[in-house]
Amino acid sequence: MSERVVPEGSRQRRRPTKQGAMLSEQLIVDTALRLVAQHGAEALSVRRLGAALGADPSALYRYFRNTDALVLALADELIGRAQEGWTATGDWQTDLRSMGLRVHSCYLAYPQAAVLAAHRTTGRPHETRAVERILGILRSGGFPDPLAVRIYHAFVDQALAFAAQDAAAKALPPAARDGDEEVWQSVYSRLSADTHPNIAATYPLLAADMRDSGYPFALELMLVAVAALRPRDTP
Repeated sequence: MSERVVPEGSRQRRRPTKQGAMLSEQLIVDTALRLVAQHGAEALSVRRLGAALGADPSALYRYFRNTDALVLALADELIGRAQEGWTATGDWQTDLRSMGLRVHSCYLAYPQAAVLAAHRTTGRPHETRAVERILGILRSGGFPDPLAVRIYHAFVDQALAFAAQDAAAKALPPAARDGDEEVWQSVYSRLSADTHPNIAATYPLLAADMRDSGYPFALELMLVAVAALRPRDTP
């Protein structure tokens, strides 16, 4: 998509697409997520989206100024899907844990889109709601505002960094992904205790643990550290 500006009042399409659906921002985002999952980032073109939607490609400019605006919408959609059904329990550790695990799980469900979107700041409704919720968890949990902001920053960066890394690994072609996993058997299992005593001593545990994401344990480590920073006089 190239940069174009369409007046706000002209953005709504009044005729259905060839598939009989009314074109909307949500329909475009849902279709873009599906195409990215199937074909990767190259699917985000006016031509391919228009063909998938059964709409004139130029109609997309009524909703998104360019491809980057669409990427931000995809990023915000992932954040929104991660929050679907989430409710606060009132326990700050439980609520932070569930929020982090939801974000990580949602991004892994859409690995191709996560690679594009995990590092973006959207300023859109789902993201602002997530920021509000996480800060609310921390402030209601007794953390003073300066500390709440720093914890928020570390918490979100940790969740998104692991989500991006794990999504990138999941988005690899199967042969490359299998090759990476095989390295633990073909290389690490054969390292000598004379040259690599720590790897040799822990290899079975190491190989088993590296099959899964390190995020759940990293999150628990963060929660323990955050609890240690919580003011002692907080009820």
